[in-house]
Amino acid sequence: MELQPVAVYHGALGSKFGIPRQSGLVPSLRGRIVFEPAFRNREALRGLEGFDRIWLIWGFSANKPAKGEWQPTVRPPRLGGNAAVGVWATRSPYRPNPLGLSCVELEGVDGMDLLVKGADLMDGTPIYDIKPYVVYADSFPEARCGFAASVPEATLEVRIPEDLTLSPQERESLEALLALDPRPAYQEDPERVYGMPFGGKEVHFRVDNGILTVIDYA
Repeated sequence: MELQPVAVYHGALGSKFGIPRQSGLVPSLRGRIVFEPAFRNREALRGLEGFDRIWLIWGFSANKPAKGEWQPTVRPPRLGGNAAVGVWATRSPYRPNPLGLSCVELEGVDGMDLLVKGADLMDGTPIYDIKPYVVYADSFPEARCGFAASVPEATLEVRIPEDLTLSPQERESLEALLALDPRPAYQEDPERVYGMPFGGKEVHFRVDNGILTVIDYA
């Protein structure tokens, strides 16, 4: 089976670092889905405006494992990166077929583009399919969720200087992203400066004693 992208996701996050570890964790994070020329057909969107949420099937485009290579176990961030579990019990990007699945809010349709919120995708991510979210078939609130039973909580206090050039929506999204602690679980150096692309610029920050301080945004 050959897959071809039907669309591309465009958003504020330009690298893997800092991306929410699941969709919906940062509801204010906005993005745009732009269809490829071969799929820019208005008829394909007919009826979609009646749904509040959609499923995206997409590709882990930033991971380039050698063909045929894969690991049966991974160390998920939810377990601190210390415990190994089977790859099929995780949503790790390191899998035999690098496909992701995300449920996002459909904010609206702008021409032939879809405006979405709450995605856990990097700018430029290829989208292979889009399906509507249907409550009666897709929602099972009583289902067991193994080691991922609880919603990840914000763990850091975030301090963003008031003089940084950010719109209110950008500031809200950036603060929510950083509060979830984008660092690898094993890194605790208070002197280390971390950086991540956001909105076409680079955010630099330090973390010390549970407080994340943004140094600059340029």
